[in-house]
Amino acid sequence: MTTTTTDPAGLHGGTTIPAKRLQWLDAARGMALIAMAVYHFTWDLDYFGYIAPGTAATGGWKIFARLIAGSFIFLAGFSLVLGHRSEIRWRPFWIRFGRITAAALLITVATYFIFPGSFIFFGILHLIAAASLIGLLFLRLPILAILLAAAAAFAAPHYLRSAVFDQPALLWVGLSQTMPRSNDYVPLLPWFGAFLLGMATSRLFLLRKAPVSITPRPAVNSRWISLLGTAGRHSLAIYLLHQPVLIALVYLLTLVVPPERLDPVESYRQSCVAACGADTDAAFCSAFCDCTLGRLLQDELFNGLNDGTINAGTDARIAAISQQCTTEALAGSSLKE
Repeated sequence: MTTTTTDPAGLHGGTTIPAKRLQWLDAARGMALIAMAVYHFTWDLDYFGYIAPGTAATGGWKIFARLIAGSFIFLAGFSLVLGHRSEIRWRPFWIRFGRITAAALLITVATYFIFPGSFIFFGILHLIAAASLIGLLFLRLPILAILLAAAAAFAAPHYLRSAVFDQPALLWVGLSQTMPRSNDYVPLLPWFGAFLLGMATSRLFLLRKAPVSITPRPAVNSRWISLLGTAGRHSLAIYLLHQPVLIALVYLLTLVVPPERLDPVESYRQSCVAACGADTDAAFCSAFCDCTLGRLLQDELFNGLNDGTINAGTDARIAAISQQCTTEALAGSSLKE
């Protein structure tokens, strides 16, 4: 993040002059990139069958993924304040916004063709683009107001969910009652809360150390910090390129050392129970997954869902099965209680 400052002494004609980048901020992005690559490599091993189905979406790995996403979003909010703390610099803002939006659309189009049943329609880049635009409204608000808004964003999904938000055009908000199927779903709520926390922290940072952009902290003479900083300065390019490279490497591995293939039916059940069990009790998940599997096989939808020719996010038959099986599983859990 390149910070800017005005020249109060008039040494540069009173113009806005660039200051040095905050090395620790670039390094923080670099560390987040490494963590992201580790998680995505695990996801690739899961996808190609080298580890148990659902591993990357459950347990500690799920928490790890959320921490990584939260760190990127937090740093984006932190940087928004640094870049526009004196006034909104519209030209740099729109250039950055355009790049992120274009990258997000590229990911949507690419994943639609590769994973039609779980393509990324609102992932982390989509969220950062939307949050950056909405975040402009919070730049001049008191820090306490920003913190209260962050708390409201985190709380909203727990209190404001409604079937109204189940329609595809509103899934990006994050208040739907049915979780959409996507390989990377980062809705506005609650994740905008992390962005606002980054903004509030940046405001507090500037209050504590106002002359940061005029007399920046000396660079740390560390090769690793330097490498992390270099990666952080090119985070968008690395984000776009690292996963195709990792997928290609794991695919090449399948040609040399093929993974042991599970029966598709058992693989589906394991993945379903693992994903469901992350947020719900085991009895419900077992009943729900058995129900959906039976209905998919009965209605001859399983193969289409398994090979991606049926889009689980938009197919009304899948939605009906999910709703019916949810009702039956809840009824079964109530009877046991």
